[in-house]
Amino acid sequence: MRRLVCTTCLVLAMGGWATAAVAATPKSNQIEIHNFMFMPKTLTVPVGAKVTWINRDEEPHTVVSANGQFAPSKALDSNDRYEVSFGKPGTYVYFCTVHPFMTGTVVVK
Repeated sequence: MRRLVCTTCLVLAMGGWATAAVAATPKSNQIEIHNFMFMPKTLTVPVGAKVTWINRDEEPHTVVSANGQFAPSKALDSNDRYEVSFGKPGTYVYFCTVHPFMTGTVVVK
């Protein structure tokens, strides 16, 4: 007689390592705007990388460099995207002009 095994239960019984690894792995060079936060808050990329922000909120948000190091986005509605290519190493701090408490950092190495 065959027994059905819940693979999710097995993973959880083994310490949940697979679930934790999936949750901790960000999508490559992508920052999601969700629940009025930039996630991940800090993203490290190599020189020449293109970073994409995607607004997952119902509210509009912007992506604006704190020091004018890259061009600001327009107001991003739900599921809108904004991309910036980073050609020089450095630390790029940015925020949302609509919600200035929302901040993030791109580190280019």
